[in-house]
Amino acid sequence: MAITVTNAADCIEAIVTNLADLGVRRGDLLLVHSSLKALGPVPGGPEIVILGLLAALGARGTLLLPALSYASVSENQPRFDPASTPVCVGAIPEHFRTRACTLRSVHPTHSVCAAGAKASEIVSQHHLDRTPVGRYSPFRLLRDLGGKILMLGCGLKPNTSMHGVEELSEPPYLLRPDPVRYIICGPSGEKTVEHRRHSFAGYAQRYDRLEQVMQRGLRRGRVLEADCWLIDAEAMWQAADLALRGNPLCFVERLES
Repeated sequence: MAITVTNAADCIEAIVTNLADLGVRRGDLLLVHSSLKALGPVPGGPEIVILGLLAALGARGTLLLPALSYASVSENQPRFDPASTPVCVGAIPEHFRTRACTLRSVHPTHSVCAAGAKASEIVSQHHLDRTPVGRYSPFRLLRDLGGKILMLGCGLKPNTSMHGVEELSEPPYLLRPDPVRYIICGPSGEKTVEHRRHSFAGYAQRYDRLEQVMQRGLRRGRVLEADCWLIDAEAMWQAADLALRGNPLCFVERLES
């Protein structure tokens, strides 16, 4: 049941209660895709949402939010600085990026921010990937470490982990064949790296079809005023990979020309 709140403290408590009802547990490794607007009025804005998420996870938990920058880092603007490049997927992850205790993985278009017990472990090797969601990505490590995905008011479509599932079999729409050169900035200077970008030319993503292929590991509920889904990452990867190998176009639809 959604809870109406009038102050920041009550809002944090309501978020914790709603998340517990949905299945989030203390000590969880949780990746959150989010819509601030869908939550309704939030006294204190994104910071209160983050505090509620952290409180629900406790000291042994780890919070992850996508820090995607594909909208601003491109062939024409190839420079990525993990300390300053903004997030292009909403107010909550952009605020999370700027918090003092947040770590960010190094990837020009599909980085992840993290805080908590396993934050360093899960972001530390992302610089080794050369695709959007490769073997060293936090999105894939989430599966390997028994994590969960929370779609907080944004529906099932903006599920970046699904790109990692797609990379296992590389359906024809997924990646452009030509690599792009990016400039990665850091404390020790600049480094040029080549990455492959997503294509999706002529196709729209339909990751909401997960509801049709997952027999377990998908729960629906509410947090404040937002409709939400909690997904077991390992169960999702297994079910989605099986579906893609049976039909490579399972999670896309052709756009009308």
